[in-house]
Amino acid sequence: MKVTDEEFNERARANFDASVDELDAATLSRLNRARHAALAELRQPTRQWSRWVPAAGVAAVALVAVVITQNPVGTYEPPPATVADMEILLGEDSIEMFEELEFYSWLDVAELQDDVS
Repeated sequence: MKVTDEEFNERARANFDASVDELDAATLSRLNRARHAALAELRQPTRQWSRWVPAAGVAAVALVAVVITQNPVGTYEPPPATVADMEILLGEDSIEMFEELEFYSWLDVAELQDDVS
């Protein structure tokens, strides 16, 4: 048997009303005090920091917008290659030089040490 929403709501309301009717006076009194305490809490002024939350949110969004507009993604352009760089890359010796890079590095260090001594 399929139960409609209206039938479900009626049954739920009837069960709730029956359970409330069965509560003793002490429990009803505690529930009533808790309800009044919750309502009193809502009426009290909010904490001082809570009114700054929206302003902090706006400031954070503004900061993100500034960062994004100052450094947009994908706009980096490498410096242009010089004529000397192109000669090294296009020359026949360039591949051999890269293969023996350690030797050239050692040679530079040896020359620096000779200059210091």
